Amino acid sequence: MVTNDITEVSGMGSYLNPGCKGFEESLNSAIYVDKTGLIEKINAVVNTRQKYICVSRPRRFGKSMATDMLAAYYDQSVDTARLFDTLQIAKAETYQKYRNQYDVLKVNMQEFLSITQNVDEMLKVLQKRLIKELKYNYPEYVDCDNLVFAMQDIFSYTGQSFIVLIDEWDCLFREYKQDEEAQRKYLDFLRVWLKDKAYIALAYMTGILPIKKYGTHSALNMFDEFSMINPGPLASYVGFTELEVAALCTDYHMDLDEIKAWYNGYSFEEVPSVYSPKSVISCMRLGRLGNYWNQTETFEALQIYIDMNFEGLKDDVLSMIAGESVPVNTGSFTNDMTTFRTEDDVLTLLIHLGYLSYDYENKTVKIPNNEVREEYVNSVSVSDWGEISKAL
Repeated sequence: MVTNDITEVSGMGSYLNPGCKGFEESLNSAIYVDKTGLIEKINAVVNTRQKYICVSRPRRFGKSMATDMLAAYYDQSVDTARLFDTLQIAKAETYQKYRNQYDVLKVNMQEFLSITQNVDEMLKVLQKRLIKELKYNYPEYVDCDNLVFAMQDIFSYTGQSFIVLIDEWDCLFREYKQDEEAQRKYLDFLRVWLKDKAYIALAYMTGILPIKKYGTHSALNMFDEFSMINPGPLASYVGFTELEVAALCTDYHMDLDEIKAWYNGYSFEEVPSVYSPKSVISCMRLGRLGNYWNQTETFEALQIYIDMNFEGLKDDVLSMIAGESVPVNTGSFTNDMTTFRTEDDVLTLLIHLGYLSYDYENKTVKIPNNEVREEYVNSVSVSDWGEISKAL
C-alpha cells in the first residue's frame, strides 16, 4: 500500500485535468497490482497516426482504473512523480518525457447518459460542461460554445494539445439498443470531435463492446481496437497474469491451483493465463473462494442470450458446462447487443461480456472457470437440469 500527499490542485477540474485522486485511491487500496507498464505502450502512440485506441473489456476488468492511471500520468495540473517513481513505468525511457505534460479531458459517458433523456440532450450537456472548464482555464482563447472550435483555438494560440480519455464510451449502445438514429448521432459527434484533429495527442476509449459496425463503414475507423478476441500488445493488461496472482497467493496464503480453477481461463496468444482481477482481489481480501461475478451482474442477463432460439445454442451451452469447447465464427458480429443472425453472433457477444473465453488459434470458445460456470448453471431453464446433471 502506498500513501502520497498530493497537494497541487490548482487548475484541476471535474473533466479537464481531473488530477490523480482516482489513481491515488487505487495505490492506497489493500491490494494494488502494478499495471503501469500499459503507460509505456500508450506513450508509443502519442502524437502519431496511431493515437486512437479503443479498449473493450468485460465489467470487473479494470477499465476505469486504467483511465484513472492515464489521467494521473498525463495531467499537467499535478506533479505525480511521487506516485509513479517507484512503479514499473518509471523504468521506461519515455517516463519523464510524457509525465504531466498534457491537458487531459477525462469523461465517463455513463454519467451524462444517466442524467439526460435522449442523445441530443446528452451531447448538449457534455459539451456545455467541457466548454465551461475550458473557458475557466483559457478565458482569453475560448469565446464560443462549440467544443471543437474551443479546443482548436486553444491549440492554435498555445500549442497545447489534449489527451482525451473516454470511459464507458459504448453505454449508449447498451441502453439505446434499438435506437439506430441515436447511435449514429453519437458516433458522428465522436468523429467530428476526435478524427483528424491536430489538438488530439491521444484519444483513448474504453467500453465493453468494440466499435459499432455499419456495413463496411465505421464513423470511428481511425481507432485501433484491442478486445477480448484480439488484445494485441495490450494482452498483459487485460486482467491479472499468473505471475501476479501467484504473488498474491503467497501474500494471502491462498492455494494457486484453487484460484486458477475459479478465476483463470482467459487466454491470449502471448499471455496464456489471464485471471478475472475483481474476483481475485475479492477472494484475497475476504480469504475465501466464491462467486464474486454475480455481485455486479445477475444471471438473468446471461439467460436472455441463452434462451435465444438459435439451433444448437443450448446444446453447445450444455457441452461447455461439461467443460468442452465449441467452434465459433466471430467475423459476422456487428458489435451491438441486438443484431443476432446466428448462434455465432451470440457466442461472440458472450466473449466480449466475459462469459466465454476465446481460443484465437483454434477459433473455439469455452466457459473460462468455475465462477462463470456457476452463472451458466443458474441461467439455464429448469427443463435442462436433467441434461446438466448428465453433463456434469
